[in-house]
Amino acid sequence: MNMKSVPASSALLGLTLALSPAFAHAATDDDKKFLAMAAQSDQNEIALSQLADQKATNPAVKRFAEKMISEHTKMTASMKPFAESWGLTPPTGPDADHQKAIDKLNGLSGADFDKEYISDMVSDHAKALSAFTTEAKDTKDVKFKAAVIKGKTAVAAHKNMAYDLKKKL
Repeated sequence: MNMKSVPASSALLGLTLALSPAFAHAATDDDKKFLAMAAQSDQNEIALSQLADQKATNPAVKRFAEKMISEHTKMTASMKPFAESWGLTPPTGPDADHQKAIDKLNGLSGADFDKEYISDMVSDHAKALSAFTTEAKDTKDVKFKAAVIKGKTAVAAHKNMAYDLKKKL
């Protein structure tokens, strides 16, 4: 074998592997839609939970809100590299539906506030868990899939915590 052809053939093999679909990392439209939804969901949970951190009267609800702020902030950070590489601009606050929920919560106090906030958390996390489950199954981007599975685990835990707390209120 001619040694001059070895580097050229290695380079060609590397290029072939990089271009093959199994190794492609281009986001699909579904991946981008999911990421936009997940980013918005994080902003919604952070905004609702910041309000709950201020207004909740039940210490367990307050601790839950603090955990949601912290964990959804971390989830936002973990998805940021994907948003940047895919050219997506992340949201900076709650969507219109969640602004309405915030407005409603602002009119409540005490146990009524705590119950409504936790009810919103159960509902939001159930919807998010469904979306994370579908995306984890459907995405072909290996690195993104790993981030989605990690997020799915966190969202499932949040949903279960909120559900358990709702039963106690």
